[in-house]
Amino acid sequence: MKNATNHDERIARMTFSSVYPHYLAKVEKKGRTKEELHQVIQWLTGYNEAELMKRIEDKMTFEQFFAYANINPNARSITGVICGYRVEDIENPLTQQARRLDKLVDELAKGRKMDKIFRVE
Repeated sequence: MKNATNHDERIARMTFSSVYPHYLAKVEKKGRTKEELHQVIQWLTGYNEAELMKRIEDKMTFEQFFAYANINPNARSITGVICGYRVEDIENPLTQQARRLDKLVDELAKGRKMDKIFRVE
């Protein structure tokens, strides 16, 4: 994703609370739990359960959601293709964080073990 300004702006304005139900439905449909989804989100963002629920309740945009996050240093190791783009090649930091989260949710839904999702050696 070289310079997709419109795409980047759309992600920045999108509310996390509008996407969250889709994440939840995706993982539950594949036999995973809400708790596992929250573990994945919390691993990436550093939010605790109360903070995560507050972000959802406040209808924060992705821009706000990631601005307050304490991104896990191991997030750089999230690589691969999501939505047709290589995560590691996305230039816009906010779009890259949103796609990293998408990638983690996909891995959870596909049955990947939590230690692999969390990039534990």
